[in-house]
Amino acid sequence: MLSESDLPFYRPAVGIMLLNPAGLAFIGRRIDMPAGLAAWQMPQGGIDPGETARQAAFRELKEEVGTDKAEILAETRGWLHYDLPSDIASRMWSGRWRGQRQKWFLMRFTGEDSDINPATEHPEFDAWEWVEPQRLPDLIVPFKRQLYCDLLAEFREHLPSTR
Repeated sequence: MLSESDLPFYRPAVGIMLLNPAGLAFIGRRIDMPAGLAAWQMPQGGIDPGETARQAAFRELKEEVGTDKAEILAETRGWLHYDLPSDIASRMWSGRWRGQRQKWFLMRFTGEDSDINPATEHPEFDAWEWVEPQRLPDLIVPFKRQLYCDLLAEFREHLPSTR
């Protein structure tokens, strides 16, 4: 849990766990990773000035996944956060942030797979797939793993049980 004095060092952001009708979660492979290193993640991004977290979640979904055909099922009670490794933090966001604090939304995808197109104006993913939510911590970069575990615990009652 972040203290009030830590908040200015963490970029306010949102994250989206998008579930298809089969209960699988959307993940995208980041386009900006070095060759040979696959980094998968769920859609996420910063909250713009004057924007609510819910508005940011739908905007980020459209910007990263190419569709906003979804409905909110749940949101985290509070904010989750992660710290960037120091070598990444110094390069990202001009070194302004230590990491991100995120409000997460669990959404049900209401479209068809053909509605998904991550080749948006500013693409962040070069591939995507649907995965069992329980697999997410194993697919994410290590510095976000605990956040994904916390997220699964918080959304547990809304997720399909392990098959």
